[in-house]
Amino acid sequence: MQNLIFIILLIVIFNGYGSAQFVLQREILQAKDRVLPALVHIEPVKEVFTSGKKVKFQVTGSGVIFSPEGHILTNNHVAEKARLVKCTLANKEELQAEVIGLDALTDLAVLKLDLTEKPHLELPYVEFGDSDSLQVGQFVLALGSPLGLSRSLSMGVISSLDRYFEDSGEMVSPFNLWIQTDAAINPGNSGGPLVDLNGKVVGINARAIFYGENLGFAIPINTAKLVVDRILAHKQVERSWIGIEWQEIKEYRKYKNLPQLDGVLIADIEQNSPALDAGLKPGDIVHSINREPLSAVYREELPKIRKMIAEIPVGTRINIEYSRNGYRTQTSLSTALRGKFEGNEFECAAWGLSVEEITSRIVKNLRLDNSDGVLVSGVRIGGPAHEAEVYRGYVIKYIDNTPVKDMDQFQKLYEDLKDIPEKGIMLRMFYKNSIRYGLLMGE
Repeated sequence: MQNLIFIILLIVIFNGYGSAQFVLQREILQAKDRVLPALVHIEPVKEVFTSGKKVKFQVTGSGVIFSPEGHILTNNHVAEKARLVKCTLANKEELQAEVIGLDALTDLAVLKLDLTEKPHLELPYVEFGDSDSLQVGQFVLALGSPLGLSRSLSMGVISSLDRYFEDSGEMVSPFNLWIQTDAAINPGNSGGPLVDLNGKVVGINARAIFYGENLGFAIPINTAKLVVDRILAHKQVERSWIGIEWQEIKEYRKYKNLPQLDGVLIADIEQNSPALDAGLKPGDIVHSINREPLSAVYREELPKIRKMIAEIPVGTRINIEYSRNGYRTQTSLSTALRGKFEGNEFECAAWGLSVEEITSRIVKNLRLDNSDGVLVSGVRIGGPAHEAEVYRGYVIKYIDNTPVKDMDQFQKLYEDLKDIPEKGIMLRMFYKNSIRYGLLMGE
């Protein structure tokens, strides 16, 4: 009798397990069928500057159609600097796409398929989900073109919902935490959708850690929805800026022996910023903005604060409560428009170099006093600039005795002087708090 009961229990357990497997398999296939038709293999042709010259090269990435008009959501690092974007749809039809808008600060971009020759083409498109409702351990699918292998799918679970990354080079993420998944994400997956088992897009694949097994990261779709709305409305994303570099207070609490201290630490303040004009200083602890309490004990809490400030309408007057040396006080300031993340570049072929527009990010990173001049972004070996010992990272402040205010003025001066006169052209440059001179002579 006991043996019979044991056998019956095994049968029930096996059937239950088999039934659960069948349900999961069905959900995976249904989710795949809802999203795969809208998956796009992207091949942008980019124009970049290297060693002082403009060159073209092709990359591969992924994207997903999210509107019947043919709008595609992908990564900024896939679409930036692209002059031509070739898209292959899931049915293997090839179409060109236009870059509608880019947002480097969230690594997102919106493209639009050119349907001029096929105005009646019915396009499949996805539905966005809610990334705030995700849970660790939830099954997800990553779709895209890993290593150029188009229309690929991998499955895994959500490993973390609050992964924080410090800014690294061109890869920045000041306003969001990342979804971590063990679904395989490789180069070429960038811009592809992360999908839940309801077939809704909950993230945009963007990063992977090489030499790490199944460590992939996606941008939450709720972040993407805000960016998409603004790009479709204005072709860009405007954000407020006050010029503060924030830091968590975990270690500061220990140093001051104030375990209950709330607030967020000002680590640095940019030159010519609203925060500097308002009298704020590094080391101040900000407790609230417009009476909204702020606190970041851990780094993972910083993106929420940055995003809150960025979402304030540009030009709004805000009140800041802060403490300095143990005393609380207040100040006010008006938010400014955050400048461009990346400036335009220009090739000076006759001089053998390329230059880049100086943005507020460059001013901050290089500790410049202002944005006057242009930044040398590359030098051609053997050219006049190379012979004059001009190097990448120098800021050209003067051409002969004429001050260089910005890129527009530099281009005009270059056009007038690109045929280097016999006496040469003297560049006055700034580098690491010192002045450098370089005499350009004709080749």
